[in-house]
Amino acid sequence: MATAHHHLSTYDSSKVPSGEGKRFAVITADWNEEITHALRDGCLSTLTEHKAETIDQIAVPGAVELTYAASKCVKAEKYDAVIVIGCVIRGETAHFDFVCQSITQGITELNLKGTTPVIFCVLTDNHIDQSRARSGGKHGNKGVEAAIAALQMSEV
Repeated sequence: MATAHHHLSTYDSSKVPSGEGKRFAVITADWNEEITHALRDGCLSTLTEHKAETIDQIAVPGAVELTYAASKCVKAEKYDAVIVIGCVIRGETAHFDFVCQSITQGITELNLKGTTPVIFCVLTDNHIDQSRARSGGKHGNKGVEAAIAALQMSEV
């Protein structure tokens, strides 16, 4: 497991670029809201701590809709980075695979075609305990990591 020995919320803030004068969009899926809202909160607090000028929040129903909303934000050409936040938990059917593939491919295509970086903060876990561990639990908060990535990519 990639996060087994890494706490997602631990970082050297002196190595993170300032968000001063920067605009960010944070798009959050409401599906699995216990997890996604915790990720969002970690992301927002980190962007705020690093003085982001503007943080627009957008809610979408589920993970698949993240790509559409991100596409709209990229096309608006007003953000320095866009962060998509979601959580897909494996179930008993292949639906998990289709959703994960769709989101990953969609965000990758936006990053390859666009001028605005789109940060992927979508947990794809086998069970809810793994998601809890990565959204403020024992492994920290992946939303914090996404905000740092957005701040770093806003400088590219």
